Amino acid sequence: MSERRALLRRIRVWLAVFVVCLILSGVTAFPLVHELHWAEDLLRSSASPVPEHFPALMEWITKVRTGLDEADAKYPFVLYGTDWLALAHLVIAVAFYGPYRDPVRNIWVIEFGMIACAGIIPLALICGPIRGIPFWWSVIDMSFGVFGVIPLLVLRRMIKRLESLERIPLPGPAATATPATPAVPVD
Repeated sequence: MSERRALLRRIRVWLAVFVVCLILSGVTAFPLVHELHWAEDLLRSSASPVPEHFPALMEWITKVRTGLDEADAKYPFVLYGTDWLALAHLVIAVAFYGPYRDPVRNIWVIEFGMIACAGIIPLALICGPIRGIPFWWSVIDMSFGVFGVIPLLVLRRMIKRLESLERIPLPGPAATATPATPAVPVD
């Protein structure tokens, strides 16, 4: 297998993993109420050290679950915002089909993703305090941007390498052949 094909294959594997993660994070934004009940039950179980060792986390999970329960019961339209969040993740995941098909031509999608990851940090630092989010939770949110940009940086580097390989002519008869002489028009 040529170096180009091997590199293209690695790029596509990294893209597939990244897209799966985007889809999973999007799909999990739909059933938030149920997920919070499940998480709280799991954390309160006798096998969990969370209530004893991380009481602030347990208190936060309970507060968020209570808020979601009340919103779901009285104002379910508020949760429609998280449905849009889920859709945004899914739509962004679809955009990564471009680099899957043609990484060099669509490297801008990778760079767009890197910008989006960077945008998570100011969003968490500005909107977190406005919305009453504990700072330690904002740090968790910011980690999505930090960990999300890592595969994108790797992908960008691999795509730049692929681009440089595509500029090198392939060895063989096509690379050594002389161009055909153009036909001379006869008057």
